[in-house]
Amino acid sequence: MADPIRMPRRRGTSARWKLTLSYAAVVVVSAVGLLTAVALYLLRYVPEVVRTESFVPNRSDLIRAFIPAAIIMLLVLLAIGLLGGWMIAGRMLAPLDRIGRAAQLAAQGSLSHRVALEGRRDEFRDLADVFDSMLEQLEAHIAEQQRFAANASHELRTPLAISQTMLEVARNAPERDVDALIDRLHEVNTRAIELTEALLMLSRAERRMFTREPLELSLLAEESAETLLPLAERRGVTIDVSGDTANVLGSPALMQQLITNLVHNAIVHNLRADGTVTVRTHALPEAVALVVENTGQVLPAHRVAILAEPFQRGSERTRDDDHGGVGLGLAIVHHIAQAHDGSLVLTARSGGGLNATVWLPHPLPGPLA
Repeated sequence: MADPIRMPRRRGTSARWKLTLSYAAVVVVSAVGLLTAVALYLLRYVPEVVRTESFVPNRSDLIRAFIPAAIIMLLVLLAIGLLGGWMIAGRMLAPLDRIGRAAQLAAQGSLSHRVALEGRRDEFRDLADVFDSMLEQLEAHIAEQQRFAANASHELRTPLAISQTMLEVARNAPERDVDALIDRLHEVNTRAIELTEALLMLSRAERRMFTREPLELSLLAEESAETLLPLAERRGVTIDVSGDTANVLGSPALMQQLITNLVHNAIVHNLRADGTVTVRTHALPEAVALVVENTGQVLPAHRVAILAEPFQRGSERTRDDDHGGVGLGLAIVHHIAQAHDGSLVLTARSGGGLNATVWLPHPLPGPLA
């Protein structure tokens, strides 16, 4: 069955006209009340006398003289009310017109325009500031999503292009070592799978599609350190885990991934020999903190500022058997922390290396989400 045709809604009376008519109505009603009160108050003192040869105005004469003047005055006040109301309403609604034009531009895809309402703070100024803040956040979010999509497309295209090239070379060179080709294809395919899983993990954290449970960060840190201990030993890195009992509410899988990413990042981007990774948990009065520090090269501040962005890799970051990184490790940590109402703070250590601190709120009493 075909959908019924929806007729376009007719545009009603504008808000400016409604305000104008309201102002004019208030003026006219007030004038009618005032003139009525004056007439009733004055006329009651004027008697209805009998006509004599000398003209003495009585109540009827005053009424006949008063009514036309009152009607003329009402018409004048009506005109003043309409004109004044139209001007006042236009002045009051001007900020809404500016906000409406900005919203129309935003609907057309232009998010760089701002209302930038001047003047003293009032309800309209607050609304304009909130709208500008929303546009700023939308512009930043869309720019980030576009940059992320472009980077993800590039990163996914790379292993596919490598696989295609290797297959074309194998087709043109039948004597090529098949086992080596299979091993190389397996490595490239593994990288593509890791990238896809990282993207899915990042999307899951951003959408907050998980159930919160009571967790103890120090236990999760010990589990991650134990899992990554063979990697640390191969790279000559020592892991030290200690700290307070730190209880939080969150997803066990996501929080385990957060800690694992931080420890893994601290191991593979460390000194080539005698490196250290320190993992600490702190239960502070205002929040819970997870701190992961490592030794390594000195990092410039401008580089540290973008390490948590997707597909950002620090200097001297190379791919080897121990490091299948795709540039999403710290980005995933950042989004998991945000999904748990926390934050990730990265700071370069003065002696070299990185300090990564995840701040999380204390668990609240009551039923869990």
